Amino acid sequence: MNRWYGGLVAVLLALPIAAQARLKDAEPPPMKACIDGSGPDWRMLTGADFEKVNCAEDTWTWTDGHVRCTGKPIGVIRSKRTFTNFELVAQWRHLASGGNSGIFVWASPKGMEGLKPDALPSVGIEVQILDHGYSEQYRKSTGKEPDWFTTNGDVFPVGSSKMKPFAPTSPNGSRSFPRKNLSKGMGEWNHYYVRCINGEVRLWVNGEEVSGGTDCEPRTGHICLESEGAPVEFRNIRIRELP
Repeated sequence: MNRWYGGLVAVLLALPIAAQARLKDAEPPPMKACIDGSGPDWRMLTGADFEKVNCAEDTWTWTDGHVRCTGKPIGVIRSKRTFTNFELVAQWRHLASGGNSGIFVWASPKGMEGLKPDALPSVGIEVQILDHGYSEQYRKSTGKEPDWFTTNGDVFPVGSSKMKPFAPTSPNGSRSFPRKNLSKGMGEWNHYYVRCINGEVRLWVNGEEVSGGTDCEPRTGHICLESEGAPVEFRNIRIRELP
């Protein structure tokens, strides 16, 4: 009787362990796999996935998973498709001090209708890509310290778009400033992981979450790569669509 009872207890105690094992098998990939874009269902974005909006024919040059941008004229290329819920990873580096670029998410087609060169979309959420030299150029040209932007991964709505930014924010409350300064300087590769779900956007810079916002409008649209006056390179742009 005692041996039978002891065996029953052992079986009952073993059940939660088995259940935990099944649960562990069903869990999503570790966060690092998501940040690296190495989990299941990710795919590479290439030149075939993008189309010109208001750049020149030679502004963007694609070679396999690598794209080089001359920075001229100011403008964007956009994904041929629109996306709603997704994760995006991209590596980038500036090739000139003070370089400026960005990734637009949820960029509305209406914000790009008839867009001429030297203009940017007027509807969407920008994940900014700035070289640290931009701050120094701002100081020299204005004689002031830059307080309305940073060079470490600001996220903000453009034009008529809306977003409730995560703290800390810019003085006017429109931008989500990064909680940490993690961007590398000119010539060095940086890694962005952007997660866009149900109107919420979050940015990881070089492996750590730094900025973002919620209550975004619009919350569906194109992904755009930005040309803004200086040469910049992107590589390993990958996306995973979510329900």
